Amino acid sequence: MRLFENLRYIVLDELHTYRGVFGSHLANVLRRLRRVARFYGSNPEFICCSATIANPGELASQLIESEVDVVEENGAPAGEKLFVFYNPPMVNRNLGIRRSYINEATRVAKELLARKLQTIVFANSRLHTEVLLTYLQQANRPKPGQAEPVRGYRGGYLPGERREIERGLREGRIRGVVTTNALELGIDIGSLDACVMAGYAGSIASTWQRAGRAGRRSGTSCAVFVASSAPLDQFIVQHPDYFFGSSPEHAHIQPDNLEILVNHLKCAAFELPLSPDERFGNVELPELCERLAEAGYLQRSGGNWHWVQEGYPADTISLRSVTSDNFVIIDTTGEDDGEPEVIGEVDFSSALTTVHPKAIYIHQGQQYHVERLDFGQRKAYVKRVNVDYFTDAIRYTQVRVLEIAEEASISGPAARAHGDVLVRSQVVGFKKIKFFTNENVGSGNLELPENEMHTTAFWVTLEHELLAALPFTLSERQSGIFGLVYALASMATLLLMCDRRDLGTAVGERPPSAGAGLEWQEFAAATGTEKELFEPNLYLYDAYPGGIGFSEPLYRVCHVLLTRTRELIAACPCENGCPSCVGPVGDKSERSKEVALAIFGQLCS
Repeated sequence: MRLFENLRYIVLDELHTYRGVFGSHLANVLRRLRRVARFYGSNPEFICCSATIANPGELASQLIESEVDVVEENGAPAGEKLFVFYNPPMVNRNLGIRRSYINEATRVAKELLARKLQTIVFANSRLHTEVLLTYLQQANRPKPGQAEPVRGYRGGYLPGERREIERGLREGRIRGVVTTNALELGIDIGSLDACVMAGYAGSIASTWQRAGRAGRRSGTSCAVFVASSAPLDQFIVQHPDYFFGSSPEHAHIQPDNLEILVNHLKCAAFELPLSPDERFGNVELPELCERLAEAGYLQRSGGNWHWVQEGYPADTISLRSVTSDNFVIIDTTGEDDGEPEVIGEVDFSSALTTVHPKAIYIHQGQQYHVERLDFGQRKAYVKRVNVDYFTDAIRYTQVRVLEIAEEASISGPAARAHGDVLVRSQVVGFKKIKFFTNENVGSGNLELPENEMHTTAFWVTLEHELLAALPFTLSERQSGIFGLVYALASMATLLLMCDRRDLGTAVGERPPSAGAGLEWQEFAAATGTEKELFEPNLYLYDAYPGGIGFSEPLYRVCHVLLTRTRELIAACPCENGCPSCVGPVGDKSERSKEVALAIFGQLCS
């Protein structure tokens, strides 16, 4: 009580990281904090510190729901830092294929570790973290009687394991660490000598944050960005002025996402009774409280709603995800000699792609074969194996428009819109990818439950006149459309300052009213209608239930998005399309790039 009575200042460091799901949660935590402070008679001021982004004032205002003053001068001391952009060389110029950035990042890290430089390696996924760790541990075997000099660090490791790795880095016992963004900020691991980034972090701010893990106030340090073949990586590595200039990135949050807000409303009721006159976001509070009362969480007494459950509602909230419905990973290898061991956990959406039956789950460089996935108990049972491959899931996705919030035409016979959509997705199989060579050495089919999600999306509709005017075959047009949406999603992540995994993509159809709700292939098969008549919707949807605030900003900056994406594809040196512009050609037409540019010629005229 005394703390809240005397609370004068609240400091938010690393403001730019509070975006998307995490920022939406924090905004609700701050609503609860201000509410408790007001009850005890205090009105604290907020001081926010951010890396360079385009809208720090707007983001701070959204988080604290008050006007802010922006101070932009930077006087922080810093030692000399060598920043290297490394683009792996081409191995096939026609297809735009470069050397594996994972292998090249491994090679760079091995050179740094061989020179006794304490090094941190960042990867952009849990899978790539474990693959890189496997490579580096094989190249840096521990001396007899000593612990591993290179360790992994990511979400899903148990807390005790993470604390032990942090101590080892501070004390210098661990010479190298491979991590996701879990070590990007906020955890004391001392001052390292070098940083290697395997792929672009997703934003300029996050890239600087990762590079800042090496070196501090004095002394020279080194940061190496190893570009992948992804369009965004290639755009950054070929436009260093864009990276080192003023940031164009905007951070967005959606604190009124119903799935997030309701959980924090439960916490608010636990902390203090809720009054019908209170304001908690831009929602109808009495109506929500009535619903929670009907569900048995609240009870109205004396005009206010009170928490009546025995449980502590904050226990059910994960600040990093919309839902805290995680799967526990259980190692059954030694169950004959003792109890099975819990080795980690994974969130629900990731579980479908990382611990599905027959998957190879990697933990600290050790491979585990997933024997069984128990949906009811939220448990994945795994067993240690020693194989020379890892697995990559294959997901099938459909999108259906539920409600259009706004719609407008754009240049050429096309339109833009955003609104509510229903996304159906299902993991239907997996590929086996061999270590080091990345060869596809097998595959398998899966029958996992279909997952439905109500979210928000931005989409561009290409009308029949536009497609009919293109001098290409139907299959070539389809390939160009899929390449176009691949490039759009890459550029959207740059403009939105979000992770590539925050946005889902799909190509659906706006069929005649007789076939409303059916997908392209389904309607054509049911009616015999030529596909030529269909007008494709190119969807970029929020990959979280209820949406997280990306779709409307994309609708607003549609022209910038289209123009920048066209520049990205046109500047790529490949001939027919490649992973750096319209995606891997594979089974697609060799004219994917040409078709995509022809469509952009109509959209950006």
